[in-house]
Amino acid sequence: MEPLDLAKFEWKTVLRPLTIDDFDELLALAERCFPGMEPWGRAQVESQLEVFPEGQFVVEIDGKLAASCSSLILEYDEDLEWHNWKAISDSGFIRNHKPQGDTLYGIEIMVDPKYRGMKLSRRLYDARKELCRRKNLKQIIIGGRIPGYHKYADKMSAREYIDNVLEKNVYDPVLTAQLSNGFVVRGLTPNYLPSDTESCGYATHAIWTNLEHVPGAKRRFHHVIEPIRVCVVQYQLRTISSFDDFAKQCEFFLDTASDYKCDFVLFPELFTTQLLSCVDATRPGQAARQLAAFTPQYLDMFTEMAVKYNINVIGGSQFVIENDTLYNIAYLFRRDGSIGKQYKIHITPSERKWWGVNPGNAVEVFDTDCGRIAIQVCYDIEFPELTRIATQKGASIIFVPFNTDTRHGYLRVRYCAQARCIENHLYVAISGCTGNLPFVENSDIHYAQSGIFTPADAEFARDAIADECNPNVETLIVHDLDFEQLRRHREQGSVQNWNDRKRDLYKVVYVEDGKTFEV
Repeated sequence: MEPLDLAKFEWKTVLRPLTIDDFDELLALAERCFPGMEPWGRAQVESQLEVFPEGQFVVEIDGKLAASCSSLILEYDEDLEWHNWKAISDSGFIRNHKPQGDTLYGIEIMVDPKYRGMKLSRRLYDARKELCRRKNLKQIIIGGRIPGYHKYADKMSAREYIDNVLEKNVYDPVLTAQLSNGFVVRGLTPNYLPSDTESCGYATHAIWTNLEHVPGAKRRFHHVIEPIRVCVVQYQLRTISSFDDFAKQCEFFLDTASDYKCDFVLFPELFTTQLLSCVDATRPGQAARQLAAFTPQYLDMFTEMAVKYNINVIGGSQFVIENDTLYNIAYLFRRDGSIGKQYKIHITPSERKWWGVNPGNAVEVFDTDCGRIAIQVCYDIEFPELTRIATQKGASIIFVPFNTDTRHGYLRVRYCAQARCIENHLYVAISGCTGNLPFVENSDIHYAQSGIFTPADAEFARDAIADECNPNVETLIVHDLDFEQLRRHREQGSVQNWNDRKRDLYKVVYVEDGKTFEV
């Protein structure tokens, strides 16, 4: 079997500025999103791009428009006609845009019905928030549709409907998304968009406040370093009956991590062996190849989930057959729909004996929207040279999916992970399995206490443990990692392990693509 072409599984998801070349697709998107309502004409879109191009965004999936939003800046005034969409948006031409204003006003957001539930609106709201911070604006105001209201209009008033949405008794596809993105409802506007029959003409008046706003300044003087939020899953293996059961269990954790707005979620090594409980029992070497047959479904599922939940996923690891050779591969599923992979480089005697796994031969470092990362699968973290190489390539955090049967095996992973933090001034997150698979050979018992570790110095946690799970129970942890703090530690820490290496006495030499490199 040839190596799988990962491009076939990728969702090329891009958030980018709107251009006039998008007009035809934008028009078609509007017709799908707002059937029966008159869409903007080309002149309105051209005007928006001429007046305020920074405020117009689209999300593109595999080269096709999936979502869009439009905005302008206004000077906040209580007497403005906030209740009148045509007046506040200049009928969509936004010629009333005030570059020196203090309020970003969102005049439209669209998500293709095909992609609803994929949290694309969060990407657009986040883009607006970042624009607001960058321009030091005070707030974002939106006049939000309530398209679910027509189903309840004969039972309750618009105000009562909004109260029910706020209390989670009713789901509204627009208002619920706005609330989950930090907006607060401040009012109800009748006759906002009379042609909006789904909302019965009503709209909410909602506000998001920029906590970084500096009164009197027209720009942000410094870039605030935002922490990176990491979720580590301690996954319980249990008997299942189908791949769908496995997918549901994974989606639960992804949904939870997304609710906490995590940037990364880490699953354990070979937690996919759970799938062997729903196939006929066989010898371990054959079972590993049966497990590899699930790889296309695994890739499809995690690629879609990474985009849907807007999170970078380290999907544990999975057996893969390439050119009739069995590998243990960890995949990175980025939230833009692209995929990276890291072969396990060091194979344990047990893996070699029972499964017939072969080693990889390169240390990969991956670019993400949160910086450069590396993945080392279980046993690999016990070899300090690999982390030296990853650090040289720019990694600031190492993700370690592991799978150990005993506490001794787990402690080897843990202690080596903590040592790598000290040696290289970086963070390490480890994720392992718990639970039992009674009829799956070489995957019967498991021990784990997953965690997130830091360098050992005054500015970090006193025991160099940012967070950790309780041992041997299914759970997850969520923790913010400060990469600016890490940068300062690398330059000014109590000890300088990386800088103080005696490279005249020893060094790491490695070969990659036929070339020799030194660290």
